[in-house]
Amino acid sequence: MGPVQIKQLLKDAQVGQSVVVKGWVRTKRESKNAIFIAINDGSTIHNIQAVAAPGEIPDDTLRLITTGSCLNVTGQLVESLGSGQAVEVKIESVEVYGTADPDHYPLQPKKHSLEFLREIAHLRPRTNTFGAILRLRHALAFAVHKYYNDNGFFYLHTPIITASDAEGAGEMFRVTTLDLYNPPKNEEGKIDFSEDFFGREANLTVSGQLEGELGALALSKIYTFGPTFRAENSNTTRHLAEFWMIEPEMAFFELEDNMDLAEDFVKYVISYALEHCADDLAFLEKRQAEEEKNKPQTERSMPLLEKLRFVVENPFERLTYTEAIEILLKCKPHKEKKFQYPVEWGIDLQSEHERYLVEKHFKKPVILTNYPREIKAFYMKLDEDGKTVRAMDVLFPGIGEIIGGSQREENYDKLLERVHEVGIEPENLWWYLETRQFGTAPHAGFGLGFERLVLFVSGMGNIRDVIPFPRYPKSAEF
Repeated sequence: MGPVQIKQLLKDAQVGQSVVVKGWVRTKRESKNAIFIAINDGSTIHNIQAVAAPGEIPDDTLRLITTGSCLNVTGQLVESLGSGQAVEVKIESVEVYGTADPDHYPLQPKKHSLEFLREIAHLRPRTNTFGAILRLRHALAFAVHKYYNDNGFFYLHTPIITASDAEGAGEMFRVTTLDLYNPPKNEEGKIDFSEDFFGREANLTVSGQLEGELGALALSKIYTFGPTFRAENSNTTRHLAEFWMIEPEMAFFELEDNMDLAEDFVKYVISYALEHCADDLAFLEKRQAEEEKNKPQTERSMPLLEKLRFVVENPFERLTYTEAIEILLKCKPHKEKKFQYPVEWGIDLQSEHERYLVEKHFKKPVILTNYPREIKAFYMKLDEDGKTVRAMDVLFPGIGEIIGGSQREENYDKLLERVHEVGIEPENLWWYLETRQFGTAPHAGFGLGFERLVLFVSGMGNIRDVIPFPRYPKSAEF
C-alpha cells in the first residue's frame, strides 16, 4: 500500500528501525555540527526531522534541498536530542524527486495572508493551516457517511443537472449546448430551448431535496451529499457559488423527529472530529487565538475546542419563532438599538439575532421552529393557524443558522396552492406533486451546507478557506 506515512512513523516506529520517508521539505537548517531537514507528507500536522552530519549529503544534492522540494530519504530512526519530537531520522541516503527554486516557490517559511494563499490554491494544501483543514474536511465527510449508514439510511445520488428550482429563488447556473453567439429563436423572438441538448431549459442544481423526497417515499430514509450551485452575486465570508450539501429525507418523520435527528447528527460528526482530529484542532485553535489576539475581548470568538464541546455537551434549546421574537423584543440590545437590523414578527432573523439567542440568552445551541409561511419555501407543511409552517433552523454560536429543515407538505391540494402562490408552474413539478397523489405520507428533512459545518469546526473566518478550490463571483481559477 505504498510507503509508510509520517503519521504512522511518529506513532508506531521503533528506535533503531530502518525507515523510508517521502515528503516535501518544510525547512532546512544547517549548523556546524548537523543539517536538519523538516519533512511533511500531509498525513499529519507534525513534521519528521531528518538529520545528517556535514559532508554526509553531497553538495550537489544539498543545494537542491530547499523549502518545497520533494525528497525520498532512507535512514534509521533514532531518539531525538531536540525538543518537540521524540524521534528523528538519521539520514543514510537522499533522493531528490522534485526541486523548488527558492526564487520562485511562493511558500517560503514565513506567514502568508489567507488572501494570498487563495491566489495559489494549487499550493496552499502544503501549508499547516490548509493541511489541517483538508484532513478535518475528510474526517467530517467520512463521519457523515458513517452516521447515516449506521442509522439505516441509503445514500441517494440526486441530479446535478436539473430543470427544477427547489428554492424558487431563480439564482441558477444555466447549462446549455446552444451557440451563445447565434442561439435559435422561436416565433416570439425568445431563445428556443427545444433545440437545446435536453430539449428544455436546464440548470445546475441548487438542492437535491426534491429528488431526495422521492427516494424517501420509497426507501423510507435516504440522504444526499453532493455539490450544489447558487448564482448569487455575493462576496461575503459565508457564501460560495459551488458548495456541498448534506440533505437527509425521512418518510414517517414529523417535525419533532426531524429535530431529534438534526441534533444527534451534528453532535456525532463534531464528536468524531474531536476524537480523530485532535492535533489538527489544537493547531487550528492556536491559529484562531493568534488571529484574534489584537481584538477587544468582547469581540473574540469562543476558544475553538470549548465551542465544539459547547455544542456536543449541551441539549439544544427548542422554541418557536414567535417565542424567539418575544425574547428579542424584550432584550437589552433591542431596547438600546444595538441591533443593526430591526426586530418584529415576520422578519427573517439575521445572524446577530440568532447569535444573541444562542450566546447570550440561552447559552446553548437553539432550534427555532414554526416560522412565518411568507419567509419559507413552498414545500413546508402549513401549521393549523395557516400563518406558520413546520420549519426548523438549528442555530450555533459564532455562526447563527447552520441547519435548515422542515416537515414537508404531504397534502396535494395544500401543496398545489402554495406552488401557485409562489409563482412556480405546476407542470414543471408534475413528478413532485404526483407523489402526493400516489401513497402520500408524512415526511421531513433538512439541509446542512458542508462548508458551513467545516467553517464552524475549523474556526476559520472565511468559507473560501474551507474548500480546496473556492468558486465565487469573478473567480473560477484552478
